[in-house]
Amino acid sequence: LANGLPSFTIVGLPETEVKESKDRVRAALQNCQFDFPARRITVNLAPADLPKESGRFDLPIALGILAATGQIPSNKLAEYEYAGELALTGELRPIRGALAMTYRAANSGRAFILPQANAAEAALVKDATVYPAQSLLQVAAHLAGREILTPYLSRPQTVAPHYPDMREVKGQTQVKRALEIAAAGGHSVLMVGPPGTGKSMLAARFPGILPQMSETEALQSAALQSLDGSFDVAKWKTRPYRAPHHTASGVALVGGGSNPRPGEISMALHGVLFLDELPEFERNVLEVLREPMESGRITISRAARRADFPAQFQLIAAMNPCPCGYLGHYNNKCRCTPDQISRYRSKISGPLLDRIDIQIEVPAVAQDSLQNKADGETSNELQARVETARQRQLARQDKANAQLSVTEIDMLCAPDAQGAALLQQAISRLNLSARAYHRVLKVARSIADLEGSEDIKTNYIAEAVQYRRLNF
Repeated sequence: LANGLPSFTIVGLPETEVKESKDRVRAALQNCQFDFPARRITVNLAPADLPKESGRFDLPIALGILAATGQIPSNKLAEYEYAGELALTGELRPIRGALAMTYRAANSGRAFILPQANAAEAALVKDATVYPAQSLLQVAAHLAGREILTPYLSRPQTVAPHYPDMREVKGQTQVKRALEIAAAGGHSVLMVGPPGTGKSMLAARFPGILPQMSETEALQSAALQSLDGSFDVAKWKTRPYRAPHHTASGVALVGGGSNPRPGEISMALHGVLFLDELPEFERNVLEVLREPMESGRITISRAARRADFPAQFQLIAAMNPCPCGYLGHYNNKCRCTPDQISRYRSKISGPLLDRIDIQIEVPAVAQDSLQNKADGETSNELQARVETARQRQLARQDKANAQLSVTEIDMLCAPDAQGAALLQQAISRLNLSARAYHRVLKVARSIADLEGSEDIKTNYIAEAVQYRRLNF
């Protein structure tokens, strides 16, 4: 506050919604019967070179003005972190990113004063003390010591996450086996088959056979979803499942913008990214997946800012074998020429295919199988085996098999003599690259873990090799 003509200025690269907080704060203070100073007011949002967005700054700005004018004591301000959007009446409205903010600042030793609607998600962070408030008056009374806010008590999650059941998919036993291996080791999958064979159904049920999320994984995933306001407390510890349309741009997929924001691959953190009709995506859009599939992170560089987002997701992709979709179908409906098929499949580059661990054909379901009652294994039965295999991996190397480095592959994925000979033969006949060779070994390691074997036997190598036999 300074002497001079009355004015209200916010500095520190505020976006439009932050600039508009001047009017919200003024109206909220006046409607709560506080005095709004008729002086020169300057609000500095530090650091000055970082763009500020969203309405979360309303509550801190209002409290700063009240403390500067002596209407509330300032000795307790440093004990809390504040965030909240103010209505004109002084009520607190929910904000985006409350969980992400709490997750990053939980170790600061300060408590959090947040809108009532954000308290449940923020309290999911372990050791975070959250005080929910409904209005600016409540916060002012708490800081003045007249009416103390009650800390929010986080209720433990008791309802298990709900996923569609894998048993609903009739037939496709071999594909279910491949998905079970992928779930156990964290591998990426490409399913190729005619329309109506169950590719989308299988992908939608894939999160239900993945291992249960740990507390750390759930927090990291929920914090990213909190950034765009899509997090729901009722879906705590539910694996993310993102299925962008094939018209999505590269920025939508990996993130971007002048003020970089996470894309679909980051929103699918510790979950599933399903790309249906893979060849229909623009080629340059698919190519941006190469680096994050290898490193598990995506770095977005812009002229003003550089942002680093996590991108540990499991890619499940589906496509038809030809433009009409019916190549290899038992009714011989396909009329595509070899040249059309080649052009259609060439939309997916070799380097991207090389990074997909399991490539499996999804055949058309026989008519008698469709008429029979579904009698396959349930998602719970598959998940129990996957959970056991994943725990074996965590005990051995503290990570999933898909994340093994080259040194760890040499130590932990060495096949027996017959398996090594079979693998050598596969390399020469299938023209496998060095990356494909290592991925075959990692898939074989996952198969061995599912079978409860410490050794990688010849039949495990043979099964892993057959998942690289699709001809593109």
